[in-house]
Amino acid sequence: MMNKQLEQQNIVKKLWIILGAFNALLAILLGTFGAHGLKQSISPEMLTVYQTAVQYQMSHALALLMIGAVAHFWSTSSWLKAAGWLLTTGIVLFSGSLYLLSITGIKNFGWITPVGGICFILGWMALILATWKADGLSN
Repeated sequence: MMNKQLEQQNIVKKLWIILGAFNALLAILLGTFGAHGLKQSISPEMLTVYQTAVQYQMSHALALLMIGAVAHFWSTSSWLKAAGWLLTTGIVLFSGSLYLLSITGIKNFGWITPVGGICFILGWMALILATWKADGLSN
């Protein structure tokens, strides 16, 4: 029973690093595409929206990497898991909606962006709570 629980904790720890690295890679690829492929085909205003999506995706990808690193020192608390899932959801909703808005010009995606922003805020709050409630270092 204990080995299965430890194995599940290790999977969760790896998950945040994988999600963080994947989102960082995706942000680099999408940023490059925006700088070289979209510059001529969308308006400067929409390019700025696109760049905002890239910046938020990258900064929150780094936060997911941090959560993965912290999970190796602290037990994987429910607050730490919540922080990871909220930040991941924030990336999908916030950055995803901005990518769609900037590329398609369809403004209906705009209502999704604030929901993603709220997920970011709640994710950072959950990380603060995870840190506050942590008992120190554990293996």
